[in-house]
Amino acid sequence: MPSRNPLRLLRKWTDWFENRGVYIPGEESRAVDPVRDFGWLMIAWAVGVAIFILLFAFAV
Repeated sequence: MPSRNPLRLLRKWTDWFENRGVYIPGEESRAVDPVRDFGWLMIAWAVGVAIFILLFAFAV
């Protein structure tokens, strides 16, 4: 019985997403929309800054 390898499970999960066909026709021809394409990154940055500020606020 093979052991449960987290990297193998992650690879299997990503292969499942790729095999589902995430390609959307015409996606390469559209203009880059920063909010649509990088919104998750903007939110993660804002949350990180907020946590950083809260850490200093609680330290005082």
